[in-house]
Amino acid sequence: MYVLGVDFGGGASKATLLDERGRVAAAAAAEYPTQYGSGGMAEQDPRDWYSAACQNIRSVLSRANVRGEEVACLCFDAATHTAVLMDEAFRVLRPAVYWTDTRCRAQAERLQRECGEDIFRRFKHRPDTIWTLPQLLWVKENEPGIWAKTKRILFAKDYVRHCFTGDFLTDRIEAQGSMLCDYDEGGWSAPYLSLLGITERELPRIVQPLEAAGGVLPQAAADCGLAAGTPVICGATDTAMEVFAAGAVKKGDMTVKLATAGRICLVTDKLVADGQLVSYSHVADGLYYPGTATKSCAASLRWFRDAFGGEYEEFDRAAEKVPAGSGGLLFHPYLNGELTPYGDPALRGGFTGVSAAHTKAHFARAVMEGVAFSLKDCLQYLKGKGYPVSDTAVIIGGGAKSALWRQIAADALNMKLVTAENSDSSFGSAMCAGTAAGFFPSLQAAAAACCKRTGEVLPRAANAAVYEALFPRYKKIAAFFGELAHEG
Repeated sequence: MYVLGVDFGGGASKATLLDERGRVAAAAAAEYPTQYGSGGMAEQDPRDWYSAACQNIRSVLSRANVRGEEVACLCFDAATHTAVLMDEAFRVLRPAVYWTDTRCRAQAERLQRECGEDIFRRFKHRPDTIWTLPQLLWVKENEPGIWAKTKRILFAKDYVRHCFTGDFLTDRIEAQGSMLCDYDEGGWSAPYLSLLGITERELPRIVQPLEAAGGVLPQAAADCGLAAGTPVICGATDTAMEVFAAGAVKKGDMTVKLATAGRICLVTDKLVADGQLVSYSHVADGLYYPGTATKSCAASLRWFRDAFGGEYEEFDRAAEKVPAGSGGLLFHPYLNGELTPYGDPALRGGFTGVSAAHTKAHFARAVMEGVAFSLKDCLQYLKGKGYPVSDTAVIIGGGAKSALWRQIAADALNMKLVTAENSDSSFGSAMCAGTAAGFFPSLQAAAAACCKRTGEVLPRAANAAVYEALFPRYKKIAAFFGELAHEG
């Protein structure tokens, strides 16, 4: 028998098929677009997620020569905060506002002015454009016709799971990411539902990540190749699954993430409430994974690819020939504002130090280095606040597949980065599905059986020294960009 995990990231969905011993039988990925527009718009069509899921499930079944009837459980995950607005019949009313969308800046600032302290007390985070609450306020105030028709609200992975099972559920970690769920009490917060003019009826019931959500419906079974009735569990958010997939299941474990967003996460046994961090519950009871966040990590390299042409492998080969520091060319990856340590949705990035000597290879390396500097900025914040930062972390995310980018990150952070055989979100979701199906007696046992470390990347002293010398300049330019963003 097998289990399936399916992830929905910033630009692609991935499926991982896992056998009873915790070995990957097959994996597949399919990209989908994000629509960008004026005012910081970033939207995705939820139907693209469903199509990608069905395509990926069919692909892994075919590649592994596995029948749909041999799949014992299915689990989905996706990026937090992204709400899908639907009518009474669960018909999608508009594209989903993706969490990197910054159009709700005015709403977030108003929430901070008028009830920032109460929001932080209830939700353990301060208002920012990434959260669902200000995003929904933006829709209410700018698209009243759509808002009047909205009778059901789900989050990204919950929408896809609804298409598969017909359920109306979300998990506790996803709920924590909405800025609508009281962190301590664990339920929807009536005062803020009232602010939106909705009730609990419009929102899904909150359950545990491994709780049964239902069985695959006949139409979904026909679309994806699974057997009708295949059990589906609720699932959780993508970073929670990545942290789990990395084997970070005990206090003191640490991950560095090079995905659509960049994260440095610490596993703790206590909630960390800090306005510059994103702090959620772990999939394992009694643990948390507070962490920093840089908005545009692998998203920066994807933007560079889409805007200027080329392929990732080409960038790696060319950038590897460029010395550390990219000949003085610096990139600040603030394509959609920035979170840690600035918390500024208006912040914008750029290339500085451009000269006639710079080639496309320099720009490609500068993008990778700029993301690494952003993560270094995050690491400095954690150290400055006295958080228990380790000198070793597991490196995860799609960007971590690049040996060059891994090395740049290790050099810039000046720490040992451990690589894992599998560490993406869909692998974590498959591990959760395996635990729910009885393959493993606990999440810790699943991590012990499935998570395999494959190597380590040590910082190179010469390159680390180059980055350490450049970092003060990076910080000065970041401060200037911050001033520029708020002029006038």
